[in-house]
Amino acid sequence: MNMELFDETSAEQNAEQDNKDQPASKRDQGARSSSSSQSGYNAESIEVLKGLDPVKRRPGMYTDTSSPDHLAHEVIDNSVDEAIAGHASQIDVILHEDNSLEVTDNGRGMPVDIHPEEGISGVELIMTRLHAGAKFSSKDYTFSGGLHGVGVSVVNALSTALEVKITRNGSVYLIRFENGLKVHDLEVIDSAPLKKTGTNLRFYPDKSYFEREKFSKKSLQHALKAKAVLCPGLLVTFMDKATEEKEQWRFDNGLRDYLTESFVNVETVLGTPFTHEKKMDDATVAWAVDWTENKTDNLCESYVNLIPTSQGGTHVNGFRSGLLESIREFCGFRDLLPKGVTIAPEDIWQNIGFVLSVKLTDAQFSGQTKERLSSRHCAGIVTSVVRDAFSLWLNQNTDQGERLAQLALENAKTRLKRSKIVTRKRVNSGPALPGKLSDCTCGEPEKSELFLVEGDSAGGSAKQARDRRFQAILPLRGKILNTWETEPELLLASKEIHDISVAMGVDPDSQDISGLRYHKICILADADSDGLHIATLLCALFLKHFHEVVKHGHIFVAMPPLYRIDLAKEVFYALDESERDNIIKKIERRKKSGKINVQRFKGLGEMNPAQLRETTIAPDTRRLVQLVIRPSVTEVDSQEELGNNETDDNNKVFEIMDMLLSKSRASDRRRWIETRGNIMQL
Repeated sequence: MNMELFDETSAEQNAEQDNKDQPASKRDQGARSSSSSQSGYNAESIEVLKGLDPVKRRPGMYTDTSSPDHLAHEVIDNSVDEAIAGHASQIDVILHEDNSLEVTDNGRGMPVDIHPEEGISGVELIMTRLHAGAKFSSKDYTFSGGLHGVGVSVVNALSTALEVKITRNGSVYLIRFENGLKVHDLEVIDSAPLKKTGTNLRFYPDKSYFEREKFSKKSLQHALKAKAVLCPGLLVTFMDKATEEKEQWRFDNGLRDYLTESFVNVETVLGTPFTHEKKMDDATVAWAVDWTENKTDNLCESYVNLIPTSQGGTHVNGFRSGLLESIREFCGFRDLLPKGVTIAPEDIWQNIGFVLSVKLTDAQFSGQTKERLSSRHCAGIVTSVVRDAFSLWLNQNTDQGERLAQLALENAKTRLKRSKIVTRKRVNSGPALPGKLSDCTCGEPEKSELFLVEGDSAGGSAKQARDRRFQAILPLRGKILNTWETEPELLLASKEIHDISVAMGVDPDSQDISGLRYHKICILADADSDGLHIATLLCALFLKHFHEVVKHGHIFVAMPPLYRIDLAKEVFYALDESERDNIIKKIERRKKSGKINVQRFKGLGEMNPAQLRETTIAPDTRRLVQLVIRPSVTEVDSQEELGNNETDDNNKVFEIMDMLLSKSRASDRRRWIETRGNIMQL
């Protein structure tokens, strides 16, 4: 049984990526006693991967292995970071006939001096060491996409050959690598004008690591054009040596022109895309947006530090919320809303076309491929900026505003008519709904959420924090029973379990879940050890007695923060001590004045509704973990043993849970904790 971090905007993509990144061999880090049955396992069995070996062993953990396109993006992004920092004005990309890619910029050039601690040149350090780079702080790059210090070293590891030419200090330097190893020391090969600087990098992807060995020319062209659009004044050129085809892009007002170009022969609601940009100390938000009368495949693209985020993230969530709030406000001011009709996010989202570009000093992505932004504070920033700017524009351009409002209202009416046809199943017979249940008004199960909240106090805060249109709250009193060995006919004798079953609309151990009243059921407990115990007992209940609900992906665990960190008007939240310490270090690196105040939440009831909404309940900013059934790699001898047999997988999961929860297996549980307790996380 695993619980995985879940971004509701892209569940399918996450599952695919997780499967792709799953290592092919076990990662058993536990120490076993000499009396263990696996006598061959000892300290000598532990292998330490050094240098770039982790990338070569598990390339899917560091890049997209379907094609070498992501390697190209890593190199291009480094050049773009120089442009963002104001040091480069031109980027040239050449796709050679031998499937090598050459990227040149006129930035500062990679460092060639010797690193004081490592004793090697800066360029060699960048190319051969994971997590080495100049972008962990804001000293040399205010905004950048290279945040993990692994991007270009991954390119080196997965290339048969890589060559770097650096122009700076009046000289041209050369260094070469093969299969990630240096084969030609850094040396001066030519002279250059003192003011001329830049980096030229050419690499040959190792086709054995990729499903498709060739670069996608179309993907490269699209990415390069987007860079030019998002970085005004930057000249970007692309040359295909096989066809001698050459293109170049440069935009001074890129977002509006880029979006307008996508609406070919299509009438839009606003006529001309609305564009806006706001620069702040630690963030810049720029966007262009328009709508079409009919639902079409409009251009919808988002970027963070000029890196495309195809799976969206918190910046897109904040953008949607800001637009929604401004349109609702406009409709309210002009009394356009019919009685009983409210505008939902999907009412403004299904006809939209937009380009969103956000620059952050400390962007956090979900994975090395950076396809989804996870920086929680970004949602609030974008929401505020978009709401203020678009509300002002709507009230200054009332004709276009009323056209947009009318479109949203028509979508809302269509949605409401559809919901009357497919309504969430209500309890018309049998036991009534639990008295403590604060139900939602939404009639569609697939859009409804039920939060099982620990304690009446937290339940009261959650009721005030929720969006009553689609979120229901059921407070639970204390810890529920350990139901792992409880017979199904005795389950409903427990009031708490009875209430959960009735609220869900599914009977224990039933194979029929067609009556499920909510398609997202979220366990919400305190972040301390007692809360984790309650969450574990609820997970056991669902796994054993509501197996079909778990199997179909309807169970989640909300992740409330344990700490709040304040610096002046800035607020950060941390799930645990490690995240708290990392946030404090990042704040200290920025060297902002003011006292850092840290607050530890004793429980959910200690949070006010606004805090609970922002951190745990609001879809734009919360973090959810999805409960899925997957065998634990540490419980089998090799990944190959897992196979595709779902029954075998489930048996392994139930065997582990039985050992952990069964009253009759105390001795097995103690032995397991002593020998393997440090490697398992439920």
